[in-house]
Amino acid sequence: MFAEFRTALRPASTLLLFFTLMTGIAYPLLMTGMAQTLMPRSADGNLIRDNGRVVGSALIGQSFVSESYFHGRPSAAGKTGYDASASSGSNLAPGSTALRDRIASDVAALRKEGVNGPIPTDLVTTSASGLDPDISVDAALVQIPRVAAARNISPSVLRDLVMRREERPLLGIIGEPRVNVLLLNRQLDQLERKRSM
Repeated sequence: MFAEFRTALRPASTLLLFFTLMTGIAYPLLMTGMAQTLMPRSADGNLIRDNGRVVGSALIGQSFVSESYFHGRPSAAGKTGYDASASSGSNLAPGSTALRDRIASDVAALRKEGVNGPIPTDLVTTSASGLDPDISVDAALVQIPRVAAARNISPSVLRDLVMRREERPLLGIIGEPRVNVLLLNRQLDQLERKRSM
């Protein structure tokens, strides 16, 4: 019986070693090499740089709280939100008192900022990951009066800026029109720099 075990152990050990090397080392290295060669920007996380310094990723949302910036979706990732190491939704049920209270507080804050009329859902609800970098075009448009007042910029200039930043659905049907908040705010800062020259 021991001889049969030894006979079976050798091919099993060889296969285990072979597949460990292939699937654990060779395949990941091959995929990483291909990604770095064919699409290096995406492989590195679509990092956004300002004078060589990384300021964020086009794929991960950030918290913008200043009145002079467009705000993203609320985030439930981590204690203060937008914590990539704690990516998650709030997991609060639709009937949850905590969820209703948070949404009511967010709506009140938006009303205080001067948002009149219907409030886009994505300005008061979190995404499943808590790291969504995009907001709807409507969510960006309702923030224009606040940002225009804070920066002393014409609302029509900001509207044009938002519409130029609009990303259409993939293939015209997958997803919704959206605006990347980080890229929009960077463009807003660039516009401000040009105005001050």
